Amino acid sequence: MMKDYIIKDINLAEAGKQRIEWARRHMPVLQKIKEQFESEKPLEGVNVVACLHVTVETANLIYTLKAGGANIALTASNPLSTQDDVAAALASGGIKTFAIKGENEKQYYECLEEALKIKPHVTLDDGADTIALVHSKHQELIKDIKGGCEETTTGVIRLRAMATDGALKYPVIAVNDAETKMMFDNRYGTGQSTIHGIMNATNILFAGKTIVVAGYGWCGRGVASRARGLGGNVVVVEVEPRKALEAVMDGFRVMPMMEAAKIGDLFITVTGDISVIRKEHFQAMKDQAIVCNSGHFNVEIDIPQLTKLSKEVNQIKNDVQEYVMQDDRRIYLLAEGRLVNLASAFGHPPEVMDMSFANQALAVRYINEKGRTLKNQVYRVPAEIDSRVAKLKLEAMGIEIETLTEEQDKYLHSWTLGT
Repeated sequence: MMKDYIIKDINLAEAGKQRIEWARRHMPVLQKIKEQFESEKPLEGVNVVACLHVTVETANLIYTLKAGGANIALTASNPLSTQDDVAAALASGGIKTFAIKGENEKQYYECLEEALKIKPHVTLDDGADTIALVHSKHQELIKDIKGGCEETTTGVIRLRAMATDGALKYPVIAVNDAETKMMFDNRYGTGQSTIHGIMNATNILFAGKTIVVAGYGWCGRGVASRARGLGGNVVVVEVEPRKALEAVMDGFRVMPMMEAAKIGDLFITVTGDISVIRKEHFQAMKDQAIVCNSGHFNVEIDIPQLTKLSKEVNQIKNDVQEYVMQDDRRIYLLAEGRLVNLASAFGHPPEVMDMSFANQALAVRYINEKGRTLKNQVYRVPAEIDSRVAKLKLEAMGIEIETLTEEQDKYLHSWTLGT
């Protein structure tokens, strides 16, 4: 029998409800979609498993899907990102919720297994763990699944690899790749919330420090620009030539991690890859260097190697571990190498997640309606959804944009007009 919830404390619900309401007021686009969903019920009878960060913003997405008629089971996509009061608020409102901040790996997958008992028609992921578990252990569920949605870069990478190998057994919408998600969520959301998490954990001054940002995708761009805005001397480490060139043209120093390791005061990884900071880099770092990660999984910093290099490990404050090297240098790891912006702060602001989750809600509707007609591939968010979210956001901000005249429209769509 499926449980109703696995959470820390149902008595935290009232505090969670108040914070969810605060976020709702800053998510006008999602509220417009919720109103439409309440009227049209496009998800009536649809079972949805959502493996997402359990935050106030996610709660508003869940309420939007529920308004559309969906039956939902929510589980955490990261052991340290759950806000326990939000989980309690959702559980008290009848949402099947399985998430506790600080759960270990065994508990994490027990919660995901519990959520899958709902037998989903649509899956929502932030990191592709639901899809991976379905494909590896619960292939009997695939016949009823119309499709899924993936929220983050790391998950999209995993899923495209599955599709290339012919292993993906149902279609997935890469919500991450919507322009109104990728450029805004990844750049403005990750940029601000990562700095917020580091400040919460350490209270360090950025001005005058050498900040090493590994990765110059949209997340790296956001982190680098915010760190520079606070007075940091930013170094970018990048493997892709075009992104590295862009970082140079944006005014940042670019170098290999081995060189950056010698001069960095603070290291922030946002690549989606494994062992970005590893043994040789730890050995080259200055005393009191700080390392943290804002990529989805805690693999970007090679923590096992850091541990082996250390003669002592101390928990010196919340979210800060001190690794004492054999030569008495100290390296500080934040938030156990997990998402520092969620583990040590609140994650992205609701104004940013408004667009991300608007795309998510509309993509769920699209999958429910079109999933059976799609191939087992990873698809971009349809352009009309992306454009609609942008328009709704502009309207919510009170901003009007120009419109083409008939003459201008004709000129742009004709090959016979010119000089």
